[in-house]
Amino acid sequence: MPRHRDAAPPSAARARELLEESARVKRELSSSSAEAIARAASLLVEAFAAGRKALLFGNGGSAADAQHIAAEWTGRLSRERPALPALALTANTSELTALGNDYGFERIFARLLEAHGRQGDVAIAVSTSGNSANVLAAVDVARARGLRTIALTGRGGGRLADRVELALVVPSDDTQRIQESHIAIGHVLAELVDAALFPVS
Repeated sequence: MPRHRDAAPPSAARARELLEESARVKRELSSSSAEAIARAASLLVEAFAAGRKALLFGNGGSAADAQHIAAEWTGRLSRERPALPALALTANTSELTALGNDYGFERIFARLLEAHGRQGDVAIAVSTSGNSANVLAAVDVARARGLRTIALTGRGGGRLADRVELALVVPSDDTQRIQESHIAIGHVLAELVDAALFPVS
């Protein structure tokens, strides 16, 4: 597509501004949520040590984040160690389309939690707004089945923050900045879990 003749070229100043805003949000997150992130890591350590698993879910970019974070546990983050059981409920397109067709989009994650969630597992709900109907429905199922519940959200937490055991709320209303911080949280969780379960001798 040809560039519109009146469009301004991308500028280094704007790139710097966006990167600095992303860093600012993460600094605020560090101040407001480091203790909560450590508590979330403790829940995961407890679950993995007991042979339980993490189940992650979200929509759009949050679906991609769920898959990314799950892969850090089933694969490895920075050093070799045993695989940890984590499942992104967003990854199987046949399941998602079948469930969406048969039960409606609002029930896709709830149904998958019914299939895969067991007491003591950890459900990690990812939603930038905290108001996604299918994420809220899944959290309700998780709580009813005795799963621990963690939310990664933003925009003040939305309705999700009050529905989970532990809400990690990014202090921003900007979807891009929230998603960037969600991946940072995921990496921090993975590092803390590795250090607790597989300490370097």
